[in-house]
Amino acid sequence: MKKVKPNFKKPKARYFFKEWRKHRGLTQEDLAERVGVSTSSISQLERGLQGFTDSTLEAIAEALSCKPGDLLMRNPLDHDAPWSILDTLQKAPEATRQQIVDYANYLMKTGTDR
Repeated sequence: MKKVKPNFKKPKARYFFKEWRKHRGLTQEDLAERVGVSTSSISQLERGLQGFTDSTLEAIAEALSCKPGDLLMRNPLDHDAPWSILDTLQKAPEATRQQIVDYANYLMKTGTDR
């Protein structure tokens, strides 16, 4: 009887470097220039073929005007995600922002689903 060797591979982590780059309207070349790395490094990073350090992550986040954690957890192209509401809220004028927050609080208190 032949032994079967289990092939348990750790699932690859899913990051959002490419999505943030596209969200900001940049090419790989543009991002590489802003970060000070080669275009091939950006390409490999986006494809999960190259790792990154904290300092690289911070440099890319700065170049893309986001937080390092955003690159690891948030797909900016997913417009149905809950954080898209926060992004919209942050772009609104202060008075409108307060109206939205007040309305959301009202809905939470009344429990209405209208």
